[in-house]
Amino acid sequence: MHRRRFVHAVLPALAAVAAPSLIAAPADGTAWLLRLREAAQHRNFQGTLVHSVGGTASSSRVAHYGENGHQYERMEMLDGQMRRVFRHDDEVLTLWPERRLAVFEQREPGAAMPVLLRARPDEQVFERYELRPQGTDRIAGHEAQVFLLHPRDGLRFAQRLWMEPHTALLLRVDLLAADGRVLESAAFSELTLGVRPQPETVLRPMRKLDGYRVLRPVQLRTRLDTEGWSAPEVPGFELLSCFKRVLDEGEGGRNGETLQVVYADGLTHVSLFIEPYRGEHHRPMQTAIGATHTLMQRQGSWWVTAVGEVPMATLQKFAAGLARRP
Repeated sequence: MHRRRFVHAVLPALAAVAAPSLIAAPADGTAWLLRLREAAQHRNFQGTLVHSVGGTASSSRVAHYGENGHQYERMEMLDGQMRRVFRHDDEVLTLWPERRLAVFEQREPGAAMPVLLRARPDEQVFERYELRPQGTDRIAGHEAQVFLLHPRDGLRFAQRLWMEPHTALLLRVDLLAADGRVLESAAFSELTLGVRPQPETVLRPMRKLDGYRVLRPVQLRTRLDTEGWSAPEVPGFELLSCFKRVLDEGEGGRNGETLQVVYADGLTHVSLFIEPYRGEHHRPMQTAIGATHTLMQRQGSWWVTAVGEVPMATLQKFAAGLARRP
């Protein structure tokens, strides 16, 4: 199911960054984005990640290790209900200690858990965004180069990125409305680079689950047309994955199947969820929390939910383009 990014915290309003002329846009923008992604996957670091959205606040302690071609991550939420997340390559375990509940899931291979770069860059990303240098700044005690990825249409939000120049690790990302307002901001408030890998601090909790109820939702790769649907076509978004997800009764208190379809434009995702319509549970609505918009509506005997860090008009295009095949 769609997951919001893991942490939330109120940050100060965006300050003007200094001296835009101090840096230039990379000659090869796609290679630059891939370097950011590689850094998120393979650099060793630990710190505190904070995130502001919709007036809510939380923070988390995170650590990432890359060793012998494998990735290990752990995250502990510091606010609200206690939750811990551990990741080994594409297997993710979420623990709710107070509920004694453990949920295993498979994530896209190579995805970073404290997601600052939201999607896999592709060669067409700069047909959708313009890269603009914004100068230099300082985040969590580290020097940073600042870049703006400005959308070329109204179907996506601008993103401002703070990059540590030596490691290419992202230190902060802002999502911006068309008028320049900061809708959402994720940043390290404290960060140590080059820490010693400690894979056992991830593997041990994933193995020792005595006393926990363990759920392993079943995800079956499939195709929209195989499931009887025509795929929506929204400019700049490509189909990334399509899964049929079998829910356990512990997830939302019910059993059943949900079709999850994920689209990406190289920087952000849109997720579509399709399930049988149940009038006693489903009510049409549109919501926005920070940059994340949600559209829920009935389509015949089906219920469609569209979620993404994109304008509502983009989700409406996805929902309008999704049709049941005769």
